[in-house]
Amino acid sequence: MKTVTVEEINSRINAGEKLNLVDVRESFEHEEFNIGGILLPIGEIMEEQIELIENLKNKEVILYCRSGNRSAQAALILERAGFTDIANLTGGMLSWQEKF
Repeated sequence: MKTVTVEEINSRINAGEKLNLVDVRESFEHEEFNIGGILLPIGEIMEEQIELIENLKNKEVILYCRSGNRSAQAALILERAGFTDIANLTGGMLSWQEKF
């Protein structure tokens, strides 16, 4: 699993790049603040209910959560499920809100 920083992702978003962002937090956290990612809570990933992102198996997928811990766990699960280009957003939304 590779990691990316909030600065990198913010720069790519601002440049208009289409990113495959996946928010692994709970729905209430996603509703409070998100950066445009698809909501797929870690619990669903753990139960391998990943149909929502199955079409992204061979594309870059950037996972994020509150601090980077849940998204790191989700990254490992998705890699075992055959996803080939998974990245974890270091520091998660805490870091994002601190920087931006």
